Amino acid sequence: MRGNKTHSNLRRLAQYIRDILDNKKCFLVFAHNGTGKTRLSSAFKDLGKKMDKTTGIQSANTLYYNAFTEDLFTWNNDIDDDTDRRLTFNKSSRFFGGLKGFDIENRIRKLLDIYADFDFTISYEEGYVTFSREVKNIRNEIVTEDHIKISRGEENIFIWCFFLAVAQLAIEGIPEYSWVKYIYIDDPISSLDDNNVVAVACHLARLLEGSDIKTVISTHHTLFFNVMYNELGKKEVAARYLAKNDETGRYFTRDTGDTPFFHHVALLQQLKVASDSGKLYTYHFNIMRNLLEKTATFHGFDKFYDCIKFGDSEVNIGIHRRMVNLLSHGGYSIFEPLEMVEDNKQIFKEILSRFLELYKFNEELFQ
Repeated sequence: MRGNKTHSNLRRLAQYIRDILDNKKCFLVFAHNGTGKTRLSSAFKDLGKKMDKTTGIQSANTLYYNAFTEDLFTWNNDIDDDTDRRLTFNKSSRFFGGLKGFDIENRIRKLLDIYADFDFTISYEEGYVTFSREVKNIRNEIVTEDHIKISRGEENIFIWCFFLAVAQLAIEGIPEYSWVKYIYIDDPISSLDDNNVVAVACHLARLLEGSDIKTVISTHHTLFFNVMYNELGKKEVAARYLAKNDETGRYFTRDTGDTPFFHHVALLQQLKVASDSGKLYTYHFNIMRNLLEKTATFHGFDKFYDCIKFGDSEVNIGIHRRMVNLLSHGGYSIFEPLEMVEDNKQIFKEILSRFLELYKFNEELFQ
């Protein structure tokens, strides 16, 4: 297929993306969690670092949003008095180098108002953010609660809006961010529902539309990937599906073509390969449930187990349903995989086999 390519490691993959961006404005990556998206963003960023041998100063050319960006912010929860709660940020990072004097708070606030109902104040000199929220008191009066602790989801949204405001400064050509040649965004939408995912994708596409800065966006979220692909314009975008061969450690990219990638097919391929090889781990039940739920929704069923009733007795249906329920809610991690016991492997294979008998897919997918 056009655009298929194998990469021996993430550094070579990052260089491949940079080479593609010589002729494209944006590179979109769809990959499942655990594939290495965050490490890829770091490899891409590291390729842009240059050391000046004369001054000893290291330069960079990539403004990035990933898990490391979120780590620039840490909470000081005022353990002693539990009143002066602050979200501190690392002032030494270049990310915060050009904030003062550019009305950054109002830039962030315009974005944040779309998704949240709290306000904030930035202390640039000391490097922290405090939050407040208007609430009704017992007399039904509107009062402001200061120094509140926001939720983890609200924190992620705030940091995302903070990043967008900084990216906007770079796109506008503010001298303090003239070093930015690339923007790399890795999975910005983990705390948003589908309606807000569309809003984020559309707004991001508009923000990048008039920019000369090349952009990489990686995500495991199908809707976000599809909206970005269509909003950015097909001629301007290289869109790839990314996967890893665990046995060889190599990565491969596949051109998604003119049709946005349907990730349920990749999920099914992954499960079939695992089933055929016998290398089944507990997290495969999480993937199985995800696939069953999407299939049930598509066909109008209320419950995921309506998709595993084909040719089965009521006793086996109950066993299969309980197994999927039990083993898909265990919090199993793909980073610390636990292999299934043989009995569970057999049940998994039966469920997958019956699913493939009921819902026909192209056999060539599994070759």
